[in-house]
Amino acid sequence: MIVYLHGFNSSPASGKAKVLGEYMGSLGRQADYLCPALPNSPGAAIAQVEADLAHLEGPVTLVGSSLGGFYATHLAEKHGWKAVLVNPAVHAHTLLQSALGPQTNWHTGEKWVLTGQHLAELAAMDVQAITRPERYLLLAQTGDEVLDYRDAVAYYAGATHIIEDGGDHGFAGFERHFQTILDF
Repeated sequence: MIVYLHGFNSSPASGKAKVLGEYMGSLGRQADYLCPALPNSPGAAIAQVEADLAHLEGPVTLVGSSLGGFYATHLAEKHGWKAVLVNPAVHAHTLLQSALGPQTNWHTGEKWVLTGQHLAELAAMDVQAITRPERYLLLAQTGDEVLDYRDAVAYYAGATHIIEDGGDHGFAGFERHFQTILDF
């Protein structure tokens, strides 16, 4: 099962989520792809993913973008799952400190407020150091205008890294890595 976890203020309508789902469908594997709409509350988002996957017996590979990469890391450490991290947020509670206040989801238009409670939930699930780096694949681009890719390179030391010059936070050319993700 491939589970795509979208980023902050995003949704299953994000470009990466849609093209990965379409690719899985083109292989006749749509049933092996899940992209839940994650709640704004980090605790509720993790609980939803765990509930969605509770019935599964086979292997799980999480694909997390930005904040979804933070969630994927937490879940991979907790459950022993594999995780592909696409321009991931490292230590999200610190990164999102400057975003406190009113928010609007880019895809749904939903208005909500990022609070200190949300940051506390993120801090509680922060993984100080990964274990078993072989369970992680990092996809990062140096041109990410939101996050410093070097933070992810250092944090996921020992994991498989694919670092591309240029690009952006949306990870330009994501579709070039679909087979790599499936092989992983």
